[in-house]
Amino acid sequence: MEENNLINSSLLSESSNSGLMPIENLIHIIRGQQVMIDSDLARLYGVETKYLKRAVKANIKRFPSDFMFELAPSEFNSLRCRNCTSNDKAQRGGTRYMPFVFTEQGVAMLSSVLKSDAAIEVNIRIMRAFTAMRSFLMNNAHIFQRLETVEHHQLLLQKHQSETDRKIEEVLTRLDYKEAEPIEGFFYEGQIFDAYTLISDLVRKADTRIILIDNYVDDRVLKTLDKRKEGVSATVFTNPRNSQINLDIRRHNAQYPEITLRHCTNVHDRFLIIDDTVYFIGGSIKDLGKKIVAFSQMHQSSEDIISKIR
Repeated sequence: MEENNLINSSLLSESSNSGLMPIENLIHIIRGQQVMIDSDLARLYGVETKYLKRAVKANIKRFPSDFMFELAPSEFNSLRCRNCTSNDKAQRGGTRYMPFVFTEQGVAMLSSVLKSDAAIEVNIRIMRAFTAMRSFLMNNAHIFQRLETVEHHQLLLQKHQSETDRKIEEVLTRLDYKEAEPIEGFFYEGQIFDAYTLISDLVRKADTRIILIDNYVDDRVLKTLDKRKEGVSATVFTNPRNSQINLDIRRHNAQYPEITLRHCTNVHDRFLIIDDTVYFIGGSIKDLGKKIVAFSQMHQSSEDIISKIR
C-alpha cells in the first residue's frame, strides 16, 4: 500500500502536467504483479466494460494466465477497500462476475484486439506508465525495504504492547475479585487488626452464603458476620454447651439480618465457608491475633464437610 502511495505521488504530477488521465493511479500490485482492471481499461479506451470483455473472450487464446486472470472475491474486496476503484454497480450492491485484470503483456495484447487509432494511442500511454512505475520501483527499492522493516517492527511492538496490556488487565481483574488475598499464612501475636481485616474481607466477598464452624462464638463474631452483602445467608455451627451464644443470636436477630444457629458436637477445628470455598482457621475467630494461629484455603468440598457435621 505504501508503494502505491509513493508511486502515485511521484508520477501524478507528470500526468497532470501533460493533461492526460493519471494512468499510474490505475496500476495495482496484485499477486506480486503490476496489473490494470478491466473497467479502468474500458474507460481509457472509451468503451463499455462488457464490450472489452467480449472482445477478450473472442480472442481468449491471446490471453494466457500470465497476461490476464480473474480476481478472487477476497482480492476484489481488498482492492475496493484500499483504493476505492470499484465501479458504480459494485458500490450499489456488488457484481455478479469478478473483474479481469491485465498484466503489462496483457495490456499490450489488447492493442491487437481493439484495433483503432484511439486504442493504439492509449496503449502507448499505458506502456509508458508501466515502464515509469517499474523504473520507480527499481530506483526506490531500498526505501520500500526500509518501510517493510519499519512496519515489521511496528507489528512486533503492537504485539508486545497487547501482551503487556493483557497481563496488566489480568492483574487488575484479580485485584478486583480479591484473588490477590493470601490463601495461607499465620496471624502472629498482636496482629489483631490484621486478622480482623482479613476475616472481614472474606465475609464481604461472599455472594450467596457464609458458614462458620466454631465452638467458641460470641457477639464479636456476630458483628463480623454482619459485614456480609445484602441477601447473603449466614449460618453458625457451634457447641450447644455455650448457652450465651443462644441468647446473643436471639438478640442479634431481633435487630439485624438473621444468622441461623446450628448445634454440632463432633467438630474440633474451625472452618469458614465463603460460598463454596473452605478456609481452615487454627483458632477461634474471636481470639485471632492473641496467639500464633495458622490459616489456609482448602481444596476440600464444602458439602463434604457440612454433611459430616452432627
